[in-house]
Amino acid sequence: MDQSPFHNIPLPAAAVDLRDLTKVYAGRGREPAKTALDAVSLKIPRGSFFGLLGPNGAGKSTLINILAGLVVKTSGQARVWDFDIDTDERAARSAIGVVPQELNLDPFFTPRELLEVQAGLYGVPKRERRTDEILAAVGLADKAHAYARTLSGGMRRRLLVAKAMVHSPPVLVLDEPTAGVDIELRRQLWDYVKKLNAEGTTILLTTHYLEEAEALCDRIAIIDRGRLVANDHTASLLRRLDSKVLTVVADHDLAEIPAALRPFAPDLKDGRRLVFHLKPSAVGVGAVLEALRVAGLAVADLTTDEADLEDIFLQLTRHTAG
Repeated sequence: MDQSPFHNIPLPAAAVDLRDLTKVYAGRGREPAKTALDAVSLKIPRGSFFGLLGPNGAGKSTLINILAGLVVKTSGQARVWDFDIDTDERAARSAIGVVPQELNLDPFFTPRELLEVQAGLYGVPKRERRTDEILAAVGLADKAHAYARTLSGGMRRRLLVAKAMVHSPPVLVLDEPTAGVDIELRRQLWDYVKKLNAEGTTILLTTHYLEEAEALCDRIAIIDRGRLVANDHTASLLRRLDSKVLTVVADHDLAEIPAALRPFAPDLKDGRRLVFHLKPSAVGVGAVLEALRVAGLAVADLTTDEADLEDIFLQLTRHTAG
């Protein structure tokens, strides 16, 4: 994707740089003040596909709204593409495109009109506008002249992505972009976003679909109760739990656990199902398979279940809740 408005600017190492970012909402009446963000420091590498996860009310939307200029921070610093959101407000806003959760589209405008208006708001000269190109990229070329109110929910979601891209921002924020989108449209949307990322656009994604974040994001941060509780490469984050369940089904009923398998302390269920709870860093599946051979046990079936991002998420947020 052409990022011409920024081609003369030295490329920053961090697309987004937050330092002790804090937001405290004043209490209403007798209610106490609420800390939505508590000294969050976070760097999102340029060119990354970055996931920001957390339970409802964790502070994700507040963080995004601060970057977008919709919420005023209480303290700390935030930079987008190395532009300070306070001292370089206009440049910082031009460097970011935000796809909000809400389907906030004027129902009486066509997709083409909406993109042209948005481009005008960002001061994109008519000769540099890519309205038709963007509509084609998000699969809405055939709906360019249809009223927005006639579009399906999935099409409206893609139109929001198109609106966020009219000024070619180097940073694209997707706030729950596939909520309510069917599987086929979700796949089309991710194909387009992955293409943007491959061409250099930094993607910041918030989602409740943890399997989506695990598949797409090269790095993930988890925020809970306004605090950053994890920030790591996705693969490294998954290794933290260090847990694997190996289930072996024997070809006959067992009266007891064979001696060769007892060091692994498996559970014997239904007479012939052995369930091993392993720490991959200490015990490999190969060691269990060798013990099965020594025990002379014929295997009818074998399955493994490794820790996924949902396990990590629940473990970390449960810990902070305590």
